[in-house]
Amino acid sequence: MTTFQAKLEKYAELAVKIGVNVQPGQTLVINAPLAAAEFIRLIARQAYAAGAGFVKVNWTDETITRLMFEHAEDEILSKPPVWFAGELTELAENGAATLAVVADNPDALKGIDPQRIATYQKTRSETLTKYREMQMSDKVSWSIVAYPSQAWADKVFPELPEDERVNKLWEAIFRAVRLDSDDPVAAWQSHLNTLESKASVLNAKKYKSLHYIAPGTDLVIELPEGHRWEQGSSINAKGHSFVANMPTEEVFTAPLKTGVNGTVSSTKPLSYGGNVIDGFSITFENGRIVSVSAEKGQETLEHLISMDEGSKYLGEVALVPHRSPISNSNILFYNTLFDENASNHLAIGEAYATCLEGGKELSKEEQVARGLNKSVTHVDFMIGSAEMDIDGILADGTREPVFRGGNWAF
Repeated sequence: MTTFQAKLEKYAELAVKIGVNVQPGQTLVINAPLAAAEFIRLIARQAYAAGAGFVKVNWTDETITRLMFEHAEDEILSKPPVWFAGELTELAENGAATLAVVADNPDALKGIDPQRIATYQKTRSETLTKYREMQMSDKVSWSIVAYPSQAWADKVFPELPEDERVNKLWEAIFRAVRLDSDDPVAAWQSHLNTLESKASVLNAKKYKSLHYIAPGTDLVIELPEGHRWEQGSSINAKGHSFVANMPTEEVFTAPLKTGVNGTVSSTKPLSYGGNVIDGFSITFENGRIVSVSAEKGQETLEHLISMDEGSKYLGEVALVPHRSPISNSNILFYNTLFDENASNHLAIGEAYATCLEGGKELSKEEQVARGLNKSVTHVDFMIGSAEMDIDGILADGTREPVFRGGNWAF
């Protein structure tokens, strides 16, 4: 039987070899919580074994973050972190890869004034604009993996004895990233090939728009001319592959900024900014959000769509079958890295330049001219279910089934 330690080492290997795909001499920047220190050390060892020139770790701590929101002066929350953004951008410009390790407590900032959180997030996002644009045009390699904290496990498995929850969450994460296979690296390569086959079918179709129908949802999303469907594996500016999200079950593209009309309803809670938004619906007219309603987290949702003008529009359209491994686990993770890979989803905010033919080489202005949305934020929310149908509409008006009963129709 494979020991936990052996699996943890394999997980670190996946993050290094499949996630960021560290190259000889490359710098690896790891953004991680203190709780994941043991795992980060394993990642660093794997990175150096792969030939990394330097591994730099930026540590975070949720308790310290909460204390900041509770006690820091307002002017501190609105002060741009120029030093942090400058360092990340300089490292990326010199070819560094970035790995984020998430262990977020979904309720970490519950009770904190949403306006203080929104101010901090907006300022930080604006300061990191250049770095984020490099990420979203695949100029650099980056990836996100997860580490189960006690607080996160408590949220996911409240029905279990407290001392069993973290182990249960580990089991779920290991399954989601295919560590239950004999050769996880080969399993990932095969999985990415399957996703690429789905993207290829959609790229050949060149749909003009998609029509979503489900309980509480009647939404038409127009796609820009020359749009491309992408999948989890990307190629950076130096020709090296990387996988931005581990796990990943999606194929995705960008909507035409002004081409979204109708109403869409969420099907899973959204953990955002240390709070949970749930039971929400969003209505669009000519791409712009004109109304939102949430059973929980209304104020947080309103702050999200007020980050800037671009946060009132969509930037991503992603397709995930309801019969995906994460959905089949019947686990609500309260973490978008996992929940978005159990459900069709959309993203408010910035669009990926890679979702246009030749988009990686386009300027920001050229991307906008071709219909992409630009924003300081990018937040995915889940809309899929076993009751969702999606039609692809061709340029001549012909409709074809893309999803039926929450799953691929082809």
